[in-house]
Amino acid sequence: MPTNINGNTGIDKVQDGTVVSADIDTLDASKLTGSIAAARIANNTIDSAHITAGAVDDAHLATGITASKLTGALPAISGANLTGLTSSFSGLTDTTVSTSDPAINTNPSATGHIWVNKTSGEAYVCSDATAGSNVWKNIGEGTGAVEPTYTVDYLVIAGGGGGASADNNNAYASGGGGAGGYRNSYNNETSGGGASSETAATFNIGTVYTVTVGAGGGGGTGHSGQGSQGSSSSISGTGLTTITSIGGGLGSPQNTNGGSGGSGGGGGAGHGSNNPSGGSGTSGQGFAGSAGASGNVNHAGGGGGASEVGNADGQSEGGDGLFSSITGSSVQRGGGGSGNADTGGAGGGGGSRDSGTANTGGGGSGSSRGGNPGAGPDNGNGGSGGSGVIILRVPTANYTGTTSGSPTVTTDGSHKVLVFNSSGSYTA
Repeated sequence: MPTNINGNTGIDKVQDGTVVSADIDTLDASKLTGSIAAARIANNTIDSAHITAGAVDDAHLATGITASKLTGALPAISGANLTGLTSSFSGLTDTTVSTSDPAINTNPSATGHIWVNKTSGEAYVCSDATAGSNVWKNIGEGTGAVEPTYTVDYLVIAGGGGGASADNNNAYASGGGGAGGYRNSYNNETSGGGASSETAATFNIGTVYTVTVGAGGGGGTGHSGQGSQGSSSSISGTGLTTITSIGGGLGSPQNTNGGSGGSGGGGGAGHGSNNPSGGSGTSGQGFAGSAGASGNVNHAGGGGGASEVGNADGQSEGGDGLFSSITGSSVQRGGGGSGNADTGGAGGGGGSRDSGTANTGGGGSGSSRGGNPGAGPDNGNGGSGGSGVIILRVPTANYTGTTSGSPTVTTDGSHKVLVFNSSGSYTA
C-alpha cells in the first residue's frame, strides 16, 4: 500500500478505494482533478470550519441544504432572495386596508383586528368580535365609533313657569305660568304645541346618557312680583343630538306681558286700556299664554299648555296638557297655570296661588289681590311651577340596569320604563 500519492503529502492510506477523513491532513486544490463523489464523504465530515472562503461555490453545492445542517450566523444577503414574507401592512392577517369604514356586521376573526380607511385616514380597532354586532373603536381622531345601537322612546317635559303675585293696592289679578316644554316620541303621540310625534333616540351600547330634569319656576312674591321661568329638561350623550325641552314661561302681574317659554306665561290684568299680551310658546313644545283683559281687574291671562293656549276654555284658565301612555298607563301632563282664581290646565295650578303638580311640568297659578278671593290685602304670592320629568322606554333585551339618580323602573310588555323625577343617567 503506497504511503503517498504523486508527492501530495498528507494522504497516508488508501483502503479499499476509500480515503478516510481521519487520514487527510492537508489537500492542495491544485492536486485534485475530476470529482469527488458525494458517497465518499461521510455525513458532517465537511463543515464550515473546514471550508476555506471561496473554496465552495454554487457549482460545487448540491441543492437542498437542510436547515439542521446550518449553524452559526448567515452572511448578509439581499431581501429580494427571501420568499414567503409580506411586504405591506394590508398583507398581515389581522389588518384590513380599505376605502370605507367597517360596519357592525364586518366580522373579523378576533378582537384587536385593525381597520384602516385609506381614503379618510381614520383607523379602527375591534374591541368586541360578536358576529353581526361587532364594536369598532375609532383610534384616529377618537370619534365616530362603529358599534351596535338600539332605539329608545322618550318623553321630555321641562319645569313649569311660576305665576305672578298680586298688587296689594288694587284688585288686579296676575297671570299664570306656562307649562314646561313637552317633547314625545312614543307611539305617534303628539308633542306639545300641536307638533307630530318625534323620532325615537338612537343609543350606542356602552354610552352614558345624562338625564337633566328641570325644576319649576318660583312664584312671584311681594307687591306685583313676576313669576320665574321654569328650568329646561334634557337628554344628552356622545353621538346624540341633545333633546331639550324649554322651561315654561313666567306669569306676569297687572299691566305686564307674560314670559315666553316651552309654553308661554299669561299676561297680567290690564289697567285702563292696557291689554298685556301672553308669552309665546316654543314650536314643537307648547302653546302661548293668553293676554290679560284691558280694564278687567279679574281677568289675567292663563298660562299656555302642551295641548292648547291659555284661556281657551274660560276667562283665565290655563291651557290643558297632553295625554301619554309611554309608561303603560294614560297620564295627562303639561298644563298651564290659571290667571287669578280660575281653573288650571291639567297639572297646572288652579285657584289663586296654587302650584303646578310636581313632575308634570305644570305652570303655577297667578294670585289675586290678597290671595284667595275675598281675603284682605296680604300680598299673596304666585304659585310655583311644577318640576319636569323624563321618561325613557328601553327594549328589555337591551336594558343594562346601569343608572344613577334612582329612576323608577317598571316593565311594560317587552320594554323597561325608566321614570326620572330628578336628574341622573342611563348607560346603554
